[in-house]
Amino acid sequence: MDTNSNHLIVVAGPTAVGKTEIALLIADLYQTSILSCDSRQLYNEMNIGTAKPTDSELKKAPHFFINHLSIYDSYSAGKYETEAINLAEELFLKTNQLILTGGTGLYMNAILNGMDKYPDVDASIVNELEETFQKEGLSNLLLQLEKADPDYHQSVDKNNSRRIIRALSVIKQSGKSFTSFRLGQPKKRNFKPIFILLQRDREELYNRINNRVDKMIENGLESEARALYPFKTLKALQTVGYQEFFDFFDGKYTRIKAIELIKQNSRRYAKRQLTWYRKNNHWNTFHPTNHSDIIDFLQSQNIK
Repeated sequence: MDTNSNHLIVVAGPTAVGKTEIALLIADLYQTSILSCDSRQLYNEMNIGTAKPTDSELKKAPHFFINHLSIYDSYSAGKYETEAINLAEELFLKTNQLILTGGTGLYMNAILNGMDKYPDVDASIVNELEETFQKEGLSNLLLQLEKADPDYHQSVDKNNSRRIIRALSVIKQSGKSFTSFRLGQPKKRNFKPIFILLQRDREELYNRINNRVDKMIENGLESEARALYPFKTLKALQTVGYQEFFDFFDGKYTRIKAIELIKQNSRRYAKRQLTWYRKNNHWNTFHPTNHSDIIDFLQSQNIK
């Protein structure tokens, strides 16, 4: 296999920017498949609140890692790396181009650079941390993390319960700091990445986010969240669009407030995504409506 001729076309951007449309455009251009790196669209039971591609969109090109798991399944970025790389190697036997798209930076990085190796953690440790989170929220866990690993505490997204619990579980299992396992050495891959970043100005993007949430409500997000409410402690459901409705069901605030918070937290998530993308200067940036510019750029990259 000529690994120099393999290209992974990475279509990135914040939530609601329009990644699906561009990924489908490129998939049609090269008659190839789309690998999702969205950690929420993995789950069968989470549909409306994760803004999955529609059934008609899914039929336009082969998609992978959408509806891949149940919310009851245990999963991690490390498992995703293994599965995604194995699949990519298999698909590259038939084509020289694949598309990677989605908004989860950790999963994107897992494919592009690989994950550091962490020790296996006893389920009892994770369960104890999850129980602390449910009873006391993140404040207690953040204090533990600040004491045990001040470097990681400084850099971690302090609203991301999953990453905080993950770091503490590794610390408690190993007796070492989480930072000590983060070597950051990229792994060798059998493809060349082509980086496309989709951007809109802030007002345009935030309007799209607000409108998307309104559409989700119209399509039955509240009913979907209510059906999942009995399982609200599962890690897969600790996410925007569901947590706000769970808190509404618990009487913490009104339905109107829940919807406002979904919009607000989605906008904040988009801002964090953009901050993550800006850490690298390898992006070629386009407005999602500039189809001809995107196609011209790809054709200039000697993709065969």
